[in-house]
Amino acid sequence: MNVRELIIQAIYLASSVLFILGLKSLSRADKARLGMQQAALGMVLAIVGTLFNHEIIRFDLIAVALILGTVIGYPLGMFVPMTAMPQRIAISHMFGALAATLVGIAEYHGHTGPVPRSTMAALGFEVLFGALTVTGSFMAFGKLQEFITGKPVTYRGQNTVNISLFGLAVLMFVWLVARPESSVVFFAMIGLALLLGVFMVLPIGGADMPVVVSLLNSYAGLASAATGFAIQNNVLIICGALDGASGLLLSVLMSKAMNRSFGNVLFGAFGSAAPALAAGPGAKDLTVRSVTAEDAAIQMAYAGQVIVVPGYGMAVAQAQHVVRELADLLEKKGVTVKYAIHPVAGRMPGHMNVLLAEANVPYDRLYDMEEINSEFERTDVALVIGANDVVNPAARSDPQSPIYGMPILDVDKSKGVIVLKRSMNPGFAGIENHLFYGPNTSMLFGDAKSSLTRLVTEVKAL
Repeated sequence: MNVRELIIQAIYLASSVLFILGLKSLSRADKARLGMQQAALGMVLAIVGTLFNHEIIRFDLIAVALILGTVIGYPLGMFVPMTAMPQRIAISHMFGALAATLVGIAEYHGHTGPVPRSTMAALGFEVLFGALTVTGSFMAFGKLQEFITGKPVTYRGQNTVNISLFGLAVLMFVWLVARPESSVVFFAMIGLALLLGVFMVLPIGGADMPVVVSLLNSYAGLASAATGFAIQNNVLIICGALDGASGLLLSVLMSKAMNRSFGNVLFGAFGSAAPALAAGPGAKDLTVRSVTAEDAAIQMAYAGQVIVVPGYGMAVAQAQHVVRELADLLEKKGVTVKYAIHPVAGRMPGHMNVLLAEANVPYDRLYDMEEINSEFERTDVALVIGANDVVNPAARSDPQSPIYGMPILDVDKSKGVIVLKRSMNPGFAGIENHLFYGPNTSMLFGDAKSSLTRLVTEVKAL
């Protein structure tokens, strides 16, 4: 191994260590920013190490690509609002998978002589999962951005068709490993994988998009790892394996948080039109009780403890800063304020944590579902801001409900509940919420930010 190669491998090793440290830091909210900085530095080193590669013959094209990537990436990171972060992540997965797919095609097309079977196995795996992730991520982006319907699009025999197409793609992959020279089969498999990505995400509803985005992240990582094996690049193998494993584990954890299996997420077509409110505890009195901002402010200002339950409605209204202002005012009046975070609140993992961190809410005030649920019975007011399915008691009481068995925040056990919501429209699951009809629940209708601003004004006046 010459000096140049030693330098490259040393840089790749440092890059890999930074990626691992970044993932470790991201597991704690107070170190998440450091984790992103470590991962970013790791990526810079990986790029620098690659620039030492002796096989590079045109640095001008690489310079153009670096400039183009910066021009695209900087606005995506700096100017995309937090409400659009889930779709930004989905489109980032698409770019990563597209890169892996194009590298696979270039390697196959530019290979001199017969392609070894081991190399063909890596290339086939790379383009199969890469192409599937390209269109799958774009479909997820479209559903989150709502230029494609967020409702499940289904037809008779859909799962059979999807499984058959995937089986055909696998057969093509096996054929290519046995006969790498079959270029027609290679490109046909890529076309089929692109189609599979569309068909795979089409029947999945908006409620399951966080799990799907996480799973697509895993696929993109696997494609990158396969790219590393194909072109003998260690940092791609390590980085791709980390990405693939972490995405898969996150998908499993999110499915567990919804009390559902992978199969149900991928093939269940979850999320539909709202049926009538089912019978069950909390459904006897179907009268919704409204409350004024003045009365809600009095109720919170004289409470011993208030638990804030943020949901996607807070993200849409960009209300996190007003939430922090309201909490500060309540704390000055001697009220204990805590935040209850459900693992699938919002449209991506950690969505609520990121929003509240942006508003400088102290990390020690954020509590996971398991930590906070026992607190609700001792809480005077639970303030629900745009959350829906994750606080629906039907998950405990109604065996006919599609969310039955899903772990929820026990908001209904509080002495008083104030729900900030635009209307009585259902959440992603498409079902009525028993909480809204509870005897201890009051509804404050309107845009979350406007409602919170009114609450701030009223609390100041007390």
